[in-house]
Amino acid sequence: FHTRWLEHEHLSAYPKANISLLRPSMSFMMIQTPDPLTLKDALPDFSKTTHIFLPINDCRNVMEAEGGSHWSLLLVSVVDGVAFHYDSLCESNDHEARVATQKMATLLGRSLRFISMDDCPQQENGSDCGIFVCLLMRYLLLNRLLRADSKEKVSMSMAGKNVEASSGRKEMLKIIDGFRKEGRRRSYVSALSRRLKRTVGTLTMSLVRCSRSKSPFSDHSKSPPRIGDE
Repeated sequence: FHTRWLEHEHLSAYPKANISLLRPSMSFMMIQTPDPLTLKDALPDFSKTTHIFLPINDCRNVMEAEGGSHWSLLLVSVVDGVAFHYDSLCESNDHEARVATQKMATLLGRSLRFISMDDCPQQENGSDCGIFVCLLMRYLLLNRLLRADSKEKVSMSMAGKNVEASSGRKEMLKIIDGFRKEGRRRSYVSALSRRLKRTVGTLTMSLVRCSRSKSPFSDHSKSPPRIGDE
């Protein structure tokens, strides 16, 4: 959900930014497919793209749903011909990231130089890799790429950058809770709208039936009877 949230809440404010945030499923599919060119119709159009973010997973079994045990981030700078790999657990996903780089080079029709970012912040346990990927992606997108001038050289180094996984996890939960509340609100509004439509429809049919009912006055009478003086 995080890539969609970044696109909706932040990237949409920069319509001229040709930056692509690939879904994890797309990255995995690309890594596991022998010829990535066969996936062109299933992937975004990269013809005008300047940068591509790819979440990398170490799962190698295509039959295993939600497999793998580690996530890392690959940032491809198409304009510079470089792929930066950010791994919060040393170089655990080095092989998968290099394969993804080769597949992206084939899709883009140009060579890509692979750089392992040794200064990437490191996680302190075995479960924070996903949070690190989300926070690194957001930081690089918002604080580096979207803030840079087109003529400015941007450093992709993360030296000295501290990643607070605990606060990041709380923030993710807050975002998810916001989506949940918005979903309930939309569901309530939709249900209310359906009830109103049914009520309006019922009233309309009642009015139609009333307008078509026979007059209580005689067909031969030119006007309704008057109340005379007694």
